[in-house]
Amino acid sequence: MLIAGEAKQRLTDGNNRYIDSRTSTGDISPNIRKETAENGQNPYAIIITCSDSRVIPENIFSAGIGELFVIRVAGNVIDDHQLGSIEYAADHLHTKLIVVLGHTRCGAVDAAIEGHTGGFIGSILKEISLAIGDEKDDYKASCLNIRHGVETIRHELEIHPVHDSKGLEVTGAIYDIESGKVEFFDC
Repeated sequence: MLIAGEAKQRLTDGNNRYIDSRTSTGDISPNIRKETAENGQNPYAIIITCSDSRVIPENIFSAGIGELFVIRVAGNVIDDHQLGSIEYAADHLHTKLIVVLGHTRCGAVDAAIEGHTGGFIGSILKEISLAIGDEKDDYKASCLNIRHGVETIRHELEIHPVHDSKGLEVTGAIYDIESGKVEFFDC
């Protein structure tokens, strides 16, 4: 089991390998499939990210089977379903690092900026609009949305940024879909 700081360094190292790679470097071998089938998963990080098909956390962080607990929803918004999944991974799998991973050129964030509200996506856009306020710059709006997700997790799961009794850390990060670089930031 890794502490949050070690897990964050492992993500950073994996992202650095990914930036110049042409193929995935995570372990997806028959051996790891057998190992995780028999012994379960042991993810070192929980990643809450967008459903965007250009954002693939396992590739972005050069991770293989069983290494990341990934939760995906358009706009990387946080609701009871995501909170329940985070709680499961933190409590039952003992994963210490929680990352809200947004990305550049996010369609959900752009839709919220443009004021769209219809259909089932309306609840997602409402949450993003709450996070971004009147911000019109898509990069700044994505960062505000990430920060809102981090604060929601901290508040709802009672995770304290300075010292959490369970050793949990929640952080935000943004993925640049063009360069492949992930930038972590304190929220």
